[in-house]
Amino acid sequence: MKKLLILLSFLFIYLITFVRSAYAGELYKFSSANFDTSNSLIVLSAQDTQGSSVLSNIKLVKMENPSRVYFDIDSSIITFPKQDWVFNSGCIKEVKINQFSTNPNVVRVVLYYDNGFNPNDIEFTRIKNNIIIKLKKGIIGDNEYFHNTYRDEHSSAGDFYEYLTITTPVSQSRDSLVGQIQEAFNTQAEQIMERKELKLNTKYYLNNITPKQNGILLNGFGSVTIEKPMILYNPTRIVYDLPNTLVDMKIRNKEYRINETETVKIGQFSVNKARIVITTDAVSDYIPIYSSDNQSLIIANYKKTNNSTLYNHSSNAISYSKEKKDSLTESMIIKFDSSIVHGLDRYNDKVILYLYNVSKYSDENFKNTYKNTFFNDSYIELMPKIGLKLVIPTQQDAIASTYLGADGRSIKITVKQAKKKDTGITAKEPIMLNPPVNSTISSGKKKVVIDAGHGGSDAGAIGGDIYEKDITLDVSKRVEEILKKKGYQVLMTRDDDTYVSLQDRVAVSENFTPDIFVSIHVNSSVRPEITGVETHYYHQESMSLAQTVHSSFASAVQSPNRGLFKSKFYVINHTTCPAILVEIGFISNSGEREQLIGSKRKQATAKSIAEGIDNYFKQYK
Repeated sequence: MKKLLILLSFLFIYLITFVRSAYAGELYKFSSANFDTSNSLIVLSAQDTQGSSVLSNIKLVKMENPSRVYFDIDSSIITFPKQDWVFNSGCIKEVKINQFSTNPNVVRVVLYYDNGFNPNDIEFTRIKNNIIIKLKKGIIGDNEYFHNTYRDEHSSAGDFYEYLTITTPVSQSRDSLVGQIQEAFNTQAEQIMERKELKLNTKYYLNNITPKQNGILLNGFGSVTIEKPMILYNPTRIVYDLPNTLVDMKIRNKEYRINETETVKIGQFSVNKARIVITTDAVSDYIPIYSSDNQSLIIANYKKTNNSTLYNHSSNAISYSKEKKDSLTESMIIKFDSSIVHGLDRYNDKVILYLYNVSKYSDENFKNTYKNTFFNDSYIELMPKIGLKLVIPTQQDAIASTYLGADGRSIKITVKQAKKKDTGITAKEPIMLNPPVNSTISSGKKKVVIDAGHGGSDAGAIGGDIYEKDITLDVSKRVEEILKKKGYQVLMTRDDDTYVSLQDRVAVSENFTPDIFVSIHVNSSVRPEITGVETHYYHQESMSLAQTVHSSFASAVQSPNRGLFKSKFYVINHTTCPAILVEIGFISNSGEREQLIGSKRKQATAKSIAEGIDNYFKQYK
């Protein structure tokens, strides 16, 4: 009996101590940890609380052997798996974020560095309960740190990657598929961890894809950005590219079924870009929907999505502001009283944002703030049971980007207007009533140069008595025919078996002043077992053309996809318009050579190249 009383006394003291510690202060729950190596920033995102901001006093503790510094966050827990990032370049060698203790609740962040780093340079910025750790001085100012969530551009000077080792959770199967988006966005579970050696693109590592009834859920580590989608045909599908993204090997190139008629496939399109392809007849209804921490992304049919599953709290717009970078670039910034979940739809003449959990705004303040700006004609509509719909009209060639604040409580939309083209005509220039007819006079049609590789005395690659020059001319003529039927104005650099020098091909093209230049070739290798198709570009402005044509081409031809290459071929280096060179197969492989000389492969190749060109103009011109 005495032992029982002692045991009960200890239990009572333990419970009192636990309760006191639990209620001594508010508990800060960190939902994500992002490392942005391009800006040398660590962003820890926490849920909002009613009390004072988390981490009111930061105490850095320096230690040696190895050189490292750490700080603790009291009354805090991490709802994501512990993180261990090992870098192979730069002064920061490793970053660890873990739950140091649970009674009391303490989160510890440890940074290991080499002799070239001064820990006194570390600076901290707090946005509500979000902590931004700046590892270099002068990286950001006093403004909020924004993640780029969407961009029109399909290439950027900021696209790069870093060799890295990270610790990630092992994916586990779920018992139910009806948890929907709320479960995916708002819950965390204990998970088995594993270390991965990888080439991490500095923004996002995608390691899980979950098909839903009307879309897909993507989960990863970092901050996701999505580019303007492309629509392809035969079959009808919508393509989304994620720059600065690495796809886990276990989910690459696998086809997942969304429903009875729709499928999705994800792959590593290039070393620093992921590609998502959704095969569906409802391409115009699919949009990306972002979680408030920007680590999860849903691509869903917005007309069939159960919007109530997207969020578990409501929000209101509380302030509006604007920024002007230069004469061509302006931004709209809207702040909210709590984190938001939003979707985006991009048209050639407008951007539409669906603010799913936002219910209130000031129409008068909105209009007054953006009067006489690029956003003068923008407006907000209330959508019952959905939220708010923000519509931003844009010029036809304007470039739009969106950004989400680190705390999920602000959104920025940036629009860059296109420069006005110089027509070359001045007021003093005489008007020609009967101008001479030549190839430079515009008919209003898009102009395309098709360059059939080699010709005449230049046979090109040879395999089994088959000449490259004959295949390229045949395929080029087929492309010309299809494009003309679609309404394009087409110029062939050669339309028969004659020799045309590389310099003359460029000169012919430049005199025509085309919108694009496409050169068609057949590949060859000393290794006869190699097969596949590839596309080359050189200038940065040609990348979008290369991506679009290659996507159509590679998916239509039954041959390995060898990808895109930046190559300094003469014709694509010296032309001033967007220019690419496609290699339609290997003449050195006997099996592929037999296909290349057959009418079926030639027609499929020509049709897919023409469709890729058509898709390019629909998306970018």
